Amino acid sequence: MSTRTDAPTRREQILKEAARLFAERGFHGVGVDEIGAAVGISGPGLYRHFPGKDAMLAELLVGISERLLAGGRRRVEEAHGDAKALLAALIDGHIDFALDDRPLITLHDRELDRLRDEDRKRVRQLQRQYVELWVSVVRELYPAPPEAEARATVHAVFGLLNSTPHIGLLGRTAMESLLRRLAHGAFGSLAA
Repeated sequence: MSTRTDAPTRREQILKEAARLFAERGFHGVGVDEIGAAVGISGPGLYRHFPGKDAMLAELLVGISERLLAGGRRRVEEAHGDAKALLAALIDGHIDFALDDRPLITLHDRELDRLRDEDRKRVRQLQRQYVELWVSVVRELYPAPPEAEARATVHAVFGLLNSTPHIGLLGRTAMESLLRRLAHGAFGSLAA
């Protein structure tokens, strides 16, 4: 019986480097040999882990959407009906994603249309479910504005938080604090 250590698997290493390289140079600007070299294996050796670059891209974009939704659902359960705590936890979780997985944000912005239709539909489906978690808690905390305004505010906050690849970072702690204040401020504006 083996136990999982904190060390990333070879597959996870490949995905991390593929995300970084795709974000830096674009999907078509990176070859399998370069991805392999980044993790210390031959390009053809990648085919033991993935059928090709398309499969890596799909796993990256579907995978992050699945992780965000699963994390959101876990936060819903952990909040035990406390809407204020839930919104704070959702914001903190998304900030962690935005700061820790910036290449995936860039990749999503640039390469989502390169996915096969079924993978792109899966990403969109997962994203809609994730948005609904947020809209539900925002509507509970701020019931006065119309639903369309609450929904637009959720999307605006995502835009704000997902802007991290496009701005210089102040340092992890300072940026995290700034994003948290801005997100809470945006939602707080719904009370006005």
